[in-house]
Amino acid sequence: MSDIILGIESSCDDTSAAVLRDRVLLSNVTASQQVHKDYGGVVPELASRAHELNIVPVISSALEKAGVRASDVSAIAFTRGPGLLGSLLVGTSFAKSLSIALDCPLVEVNHLQGHVLAGFVRQEGVPVREPSFPYLCLLVSGGNSQIVKVNSPLDFEILGQTIDDAVGEAFDKCSKMMGLGYPGGPVIDRLAKLGNPERFKFAKPRVPGLDYSFSGIKTSLLYFVRDEMSSDPDFMEKNKEDICASFQKSLIDILMEKLVKAASQTGITEVAVGGGVSANSGLRDRMLSEGKKRGWNVYLPEFKFTTDNAAMIAVAGYFHYLAGERCPLDAAPYSRLG
Repeated sequence: MSDIILGIESSCDDTSAAVLRDRVLLSNVTASQQVHKDYGGVVPELASRAHELNIVPVISSALEKAGVRASDVSAIAFTRGPGLLGSLLVGTSFAKSLSIALDCPLVEVNHLQGHVLAGFVRQEGVPVREPSFPYLCLLVSGGNSQIVKVNSPLDFEILGQTIDDAVGEAFDKCSKMMGLGYPGGPVIDRLAKLGNPERFKFAKPRVPGLDYSFSGIKTSLLYFVRDEMSSDPDFMEKNKEDICASFQKSLIDILMEKLVKAASQTGITEVAVGGGVSANSGLRDRMLSEGKKRGWNVYLPEFKFTTDNAAMIAVAGYFHYLAGERCPLDAAPYSRLG
């Protein structure tokens, strides 16, 4: 008998619901919030209010598109954290209420685990290509940058992580500083395709082991632009493509240096990438080129699974559900790890 998993994701500014039959995706519906662009970043209070408006129609639409009745659901998987607490409270509260109403098991999912396991979502008519265990996952998003050794769907080992800012945050903050808008990643990626990535150099951190740091490179860019504009006020506008290309290359160099080191130390050649920044074309190209050079089997997520979505929460919840894990109704959401 098949298991039908309803996934609910509300960790930041996207309200998303997905339905899986075992691991096969039946629907994945997401309502995004455009209001935050006016503020240059996500406003938590506005995000939680929008989730309250979106969650019922989004879940209803996901069930309808899947051709599934609510009473058919085997388990409800929801994002418990990390994320914005107000946003998480909306998803968590609704998941609990629906669990009681349907007398249906509740399964909690760590948002980051969802990103790592997004590649295990299966789709009708799409060839299955999944990494073998153990594999390395470069997890890169607006809030996290980690190298994770994935021993099994429920056994993760963090080999390295950022000691300050995440790479996605570096993209966003520098885009805002340059007046390019929010979210910064897609804007910088688009302009970088038109520029020379070798023209400018930015300071790279010296962090031991497999950990990351991205605060210094942001400061390097800030001082560089400030100094150049002091003599030429139009410098940034005239050179923004080259600045973006050089800055993006520097960030990717930092990410790949540690990933190559992790692969060498572990001897693992199965390598994946996940999280919002995994949509970056420069990073995807670099993953493929490094993989070819080093004999890696590289796994890139489909673009629709790079951003926050409920399909990844549902597939992670599916593995927890099969393992017999259940979430108590008094479980509270958490905004941070640890």
